[in-house]
Amino acid sequence: MKATILYGPGDIRYEGVNDPKIIHPTDAIIKLSATCICGSDLWPYRGLQPNEGPAHMGHEYCGVVVEVGSAVRTIRPGQFVVGSFCLSDNTCPHCKFGFQSSCEQREFMSGAQAPYARVALADGTLVATKELPGSDLIPHLLATSDVLGTGWYAADAADVKEGSTVAVVGDGAVGLMGVLATKEMGAERIIAMSRHKMRQDLAREFGATDIVVERGAEGIARVRELTRGVGADSVLECVGTQEAMSQALECARPGGTIGYVGVPHGVTFDGQALFFAQRRMLGGPAPVRRFLPDLMDRVLNGRIQPGKVFDLTLPIDQVAEGYKAMDQRRAIKTLLTV
Repeated sequence: MKATILYGPGDIRYEGVNDPKIIHPTDAIIKLSATCICGSDLWPYRGLQPNEGPAHMGHEYCGVVVEVGSAVRTIRPGQFVVGSFCLSDNTCPHCKFGFQSSCEQREFMSGAQAPYARVALADGTLVATKELPGSDLIPHLLATSDVLGTGWYAADAADVKEGSTVAVVGDGAVGLMGVLATKEMGAERIIAMSRHKMRQDLAREFGATDIVVERGAEGIARVRELTRGVGADSVLECVGTQEAMSQALECARPGGTIGYVGVPHGVTFDGQALFFAQRRMLGGPAPVRRFLPDLMDRVLNGRIQPGKVFDLTLPIDQVAEGYKAMDQRRAIKTLLTV
């Protein structure tokens, strides 16, 4: 088969590789129904993250199981499944505590930008639907695999509650999913920080009540103005840069909570400033597996349509154009048809 390989900054290719095989008895092989490009894939694509040799790309996936290892018990061929980018056994102490992304056997998914993929720890990682979904649901179910699950975790980590005032830092796909998540959790005021009209419109569709176009000190001042000088109860940091983290901290009220899911690049903290700020912080790689059953049910019941975040759809053999479009901010998130 062919698969997406990153050779170096800007050098993404769709080329022949060996078909995936069962390696461990806990593995499964799935036939992808669709896959996509993640914002985090752009870090190595841009040369901002080390990449040792050719890397098989892709960690967001859904599809039909075609083969399982001898130790797999709950997943069977023919089922439609969605899985997390963090592969987990879902039985260790960390998994049972709801942090499958810190599983004692954790692996990170790769190689999903391809027609077929191997999923390790299949029983703990994959969640099956009762029946095969229609093609119209595939983009929405695919979104639950990472981008929605990550945005949802940002809101959960930020302790969003009924009636909360929330600020979302970052208007990429994860930030937009954070807006959707906070709306679903009952936030009363949702402030999306965005400079881009198309992203602003989507944020409003997902539930944003206010848009702040300013950044830095001006953006912080605007959030304070909207909250009558108090600050937000909850802030979602969905970028990973120093500017975004600083903005998130300053937008939160004393006693407020920051949920941070942007992979940090060059982020540092001033211990004394944190001490006197009196803000809570929780974040990291999202334990998507904790949320998957609920998120999939919301999609299947027609309650949410997170797949609207995909604003560019390409056949997988045009994956290089998908990376380029996202790198140049011509697309929020690219869906790849298989």
